[in-house]
Amino acid sequence: MKSISFSVFLVFLIVGFVPQSARAQKPVPSRRGPVEVNAVAALVNGKVITKNQVGFMLAPVRARLMAKYPRGGPKFEAEFKKALDEVIQELIDRQVILWEFKELKANVPAYAIDEEIKRQQREHFNGSEAKFREELKQSRMTMEGYREMTRDKLIVQSMRAKQFSDAPPPLPDEVRAEYAKVRHELRDKTKDRANFRKIFIPSMDPANPLATPETQLTLSEKLAEDLAAGKEDFAEAAKKHSKDAFAANGGLQEDIGRQDLSAEFAAILFEAKKGEVVGPLLDPAGFTIMKPVSFDYGPAPSLTEVRDMIEERVRRKKTSAQFERWIKARRERAVIKRKM
Repeated sequence: MKSISFSVFLVFLIVGFVPQSARAQKPVPSRRGPVEVNAVAALVNGKVITKNQVGFMLAPVRARLMAKYPRGGPKFEAEFKKALDEVIQELIDRQVILWEFKELKANVPAYAIDEEIKRQQREHFNGSEAKFREELKQSRMTMEGYREMTRDKLIVQSMRAKQFSDAPPPLPDEVRAEYAKVRHELRDKTKDRANFRKIFIPSMDPANPLATPETQLTLSEKLAEDLAAGKEDFAEAAKKHSKDAFAANGGLQEDIGRQDLSAEFAAILFEAKKGEVVGPLLDPAGFTIMKPVSFDYGPAPSLTEVRDMIEERVRRKKTSAQFERWIKARRERAVIKRKM
């Protein structure tokens, strides 16, 4: 099985996880041994950004990419590196802005922090508080630490809005256009439901003693390629190859709620198009190929409910060039030491 590059493998060790393809080839240090706790990812004017913070913010991306690219490879590395750079830069910029306005006594009410954390749970963890807390634990972050990080985020958003409050006011047409553009993403994703067909190929096949995870992955890749090219019918292929309870029904699964799926599988499925062959995806027991049949998306909020947020988005777009000049000058004045 193709392995990821050594440089990216080191990054995975730093932030506390290793892709499945790498696990098959390299021993992973036991969590019972010495653990690097709150190691430094970057320093901004002496303020520490920890690797735990970076790791937690990357967790949803990590899970999705590990499922999407069972073999790792260049696409995996490129997408992960891009996400890593974006997360670190976001955390650095937060501290740059907080330093710039350190004299202000900003305050964020507890309910606003609670609402933002719940939004993050809906967005990245299928609304599951248990999954959210488990990821905190795996990233070795405390809830108190995450609340502080969320508070900083909200303060920075407020500071940016105040700094560029002289932007031209959003026009009604601009607000409606922006709402139309983002309405689908603002929906209540925990209410998403789907009908889809699925083929499950186990990593080990009891009926074939010669099967290995490598040969099963190769089989899954070839099958997915043939399905995408229209060389095989999905339902018939499911009856022939799938090893789960839905195989006899052509792999059809009906009215499945987003919260009934893992967060990473749900993210991939609900971003796909109807009729698109998706996979093979890595799951704990093997490889999955999916084909969406139909979607019933959760309800989107009305414009009245989110008008303030939409207007702020329009203002941010109008001042984006001004903000980039402003933040670039502050970065150059700050003492920034990036360590990963």
